[in-house]
Amino acid sequence: MTGYGKAVATYQGRIITVEIRTLNSKQGDLNVRMPSIYREREMDLRNLVAEQVGRGKVDLTIQRDLADGEGSNQINQAMVSSYYKQLHALAGTMKEEKPNDALAYLNLILQLPDALKPVSEELEEGEYEALTTALAECIAAVNRFRAQEGEKLATVLTESNESILSLLADVEPFEKERIERIRKRILQNLDDADSMSLDKDRFEQELIYYLEKLDVSEEKVRLKAHCEYFTNTLQEEGAKGKKLSFIAQEMGREINTLGSKAQHAEIQRIVVRMKDELEKIKEQVLNVL
Repeated sequence: MTGYGKAVATYQGRIITVEIRTLNSKQGDLNVRMPSIYREREMDLRNLVAEQVGRGKVDLTIQRDLADGEGSNQINQAMVSSYYKQLHALAGTMKEEKPNDALAYLNLILQLPDALKPVSEELEEGEYEALTTALAECIAAVNRFRAQEGEKLATVLTESNESILSLLADVEPFEKERIERIRKRILQNLDDADSMSLDKDRFEQELIYYLEKLDVSEEKVRLKAHCEYFTNTLQEEGAKGKKLSFIAQEMGREINTLGSKAQHAEIQRIVVRMKDELEKIKEQVLNVL
């Protein structure tokens, strides 16, 4: 399910920004981008997100802006001193030696490799607490966003499910007509043929067997039960996307069987409309956790 959240925390002038984007997916896929100083606690952060966000494609981005006056690099004094001595000695060998200008040397030296080195930092517990607080706020924002999306999805799924139930009720008026039409067609065919040796009792038995094969009562009962189960599951708490998908598959089986037994143009039209509503359900269920 689509979700988005953002939260900001501060610690000793540093600004920590946490951002989460989610998309629905059958599996859990967490992608994390964060400053290296937080890497030692990455597994803790991953577990926190996985527990509260659940499955799906999740992008977690953490940005750390330093306070005024702080820098991520510091001068490597030993290396700078070595560079200076070498450059000063080289300048003395030139025919047109310019006056010794330490500042000019320094500007050049600072552009040379290893003149600067990263500041060695350890993650302070207070900063980590600020980070986890921001992460918790961000996750809460994501879940609120998802809840709003979920309400819209629930409305769409409920409408399609109720449409299938309504269409199922529309089948009933055509059932007796369908059976009677089949009976008349069989009798008409027998009248057109030589029916002098027809065993009436055996004919009735065969006719009953044939009509029972076309009976859709069980399919109607099962389809109605699946629709009701779908509604009940939709109202449950927690992740339910996979369960709803399985129920939709069972609904599809009953609708297909109903269509194969229909033997009636109007019932076939109703079945087509049912399939259309079921496709809407299957499409939207993919967005449910």
